[in-house]
Amino acid sequence: MWKSFCLAGGIFAFVMGIELLIVDSAVVLPLLGDGQPRLVTAPEWVPWTLISVGAMAILQFVSLPGRGGSSTPQGNGRW
Repeated sequence: MWKSFCLAGGIFAFVMGIELLIVDSAVVLPLLGDGQPRLVTAPEWVPWTLISVGAMAILQFVSLPGRGGSSTPQGNGRW
């Protein structure tokens, strides 16, 4: 189960990093409508950090052994 969480977190971070590369800023409107809208801008280093952390988590998912405990293929060609 931890392996799945690692993959999900890695994919989420990677996608958010790509999204922040595309979107420069976002306007956040108040839920009740009686406040001022806020402009949210991420620092320049955040997208690249999220992409690299997500890629490392995905690579860790690929390198972790499966349920059998072995990280090498078995005789039947399965991992």
